Amino acid sequence: MKIEVIHHASIKLIGEKVIYFDPYDIKEDYHDADYIFITHDHYDHYDEESIQKIRKDETKIIVPLCLKDKPHHLLVEGYRKYEIDDIPFFTVPSYNTNKDFHPRENYYVGYNVLLEDKYFYIMGDTDRTPEAEQVETDICFVPIGGVYTMNVEEAAAYINDLKPEVAIPIHYGKIVGDISLGDEFKRLVNQEIKVEIKIGE
Repeated sequence: MKIEVIHHASIKLIGEKVIYFDPYDIKEDYHDADYIFITHDHYDHYDEESIQKIRKDETKIIVPLCLKDKPHHLLVEGYRKYEIDDIPFFTVPSYNTNKDFHPRENYYVGYNVLLEDKYFYIMGDTDRTPEAEQVETDICFVPIGGVYTMNVEEAAAYINDLKPEVAIPIHYGKIVGDISLGDEFKRLVNQEIKVEIKIGE
């Protein structure tokens, strides 16, 4: 599985299928997406121009309830199991616990997706929540930029408790959070957890 963080929180997984999460500010016309997963409706996560640059006739789009009026193939709610084609996944509510940007009642989600015998947890814009505490995953894409999500210290503490095989920091280096936060996050995470810095590589 090839993993790309295009920038910010825009993720591309390339394996048997090409899967995007929250495509944002994509400049080229790729038209290669088999699936597009959207965590919520903010402009830097649901970007219609970027979706048009990556979608093809067969692309399937998965969205949460806040985007029920937008084109989609599967509408999801938080904390439920789903399957699209042969891809099983679990939704995890994403929300703020100490700020007002992502209220719990807006039904934003993260996705814990099983691909090639590994679970990939894309958290979305969230703080550390009771639901996130219960997740078991192999590879975690964790927001570290602060302001709208966990800050770097909170994110590292969460990862140290979660203990995934790999942690990949996202949601920094473009809209919020200096690019140096990735290295700071790596220093704060326990050495037995592999940290892969994808932004700015």
